[in-house]
Amino acid sequence: MLIFELVVVVVALLASLAMRPWRMLTGSLGPPWAASLVLLSLLWVLPQMLPSGISIQLSGACLLVLMFGWPLAVIELVLIALVVRLLGGLGWADVMSQLVWIGLVPATIALVLGEALRRALPPHPFIYILGRGFIGTAVCIFLAGAVYEWAYHLLGGVAVEHALVARWLMAWGDAFITGMLVSVFVAFVPEWLATWSDRRYLEPPPK
Repeated sequence: MLIFELVVVVVALLASLAMRPWRMLTGSLGPPWAASLVLLSLLWVLPQMLPSGISIQLSGACLLVLMFGWPLAVIELVLIALVVRLLGGLGWADVMSQLVWIGLVPATIALVLGEALRRALPPHPFIYILGRGFIGTAVCIFLAGAVYEWAYHLLGGVAVEHALVARWLMAWGDAFITGMLVSVFVAFVPEWLATWSDRRYLEPPPK
């Protein structure tokens, strides 16, 4: 799995760099991108400092996609993983696994889900907030966790029913935080959301 995870990281990083997304940071997205890098780095390192047996891990990947788009989210997630490697005391294999299954996979699922919602549903603010910020985040985090459990446990004959229930419940932690922040950002600082458009979601459709 390490080789697979390494390939995923390299492909995602090269694809994001090819789009040169750092040009977006010269505008209003620069400060929140830097702030989120610091805050999420702390949240990713925090579980390594908790007592053994306590596992609380927030992703933040879906929020990053909503705020900055997939390319900038990928770059930030890679930088966060480097911070975890330097400060968290994890080996490269563990860091790579964390980056892929908590970061890149849910971020990519969020990208696909967002495009599907844009095509299938009308441009309504509640669809954006609930569909992408709240329920969509829970679905993305859960699906990434389910694939992880299948890849690491099911093939070895280990029952995963309890693990999937735990994954589903834990996914709502990210969902509540992402949904709450997206609601606040839409109301007060919509320029912090690269995937939001006043013209699309607030202006009435042409008659």
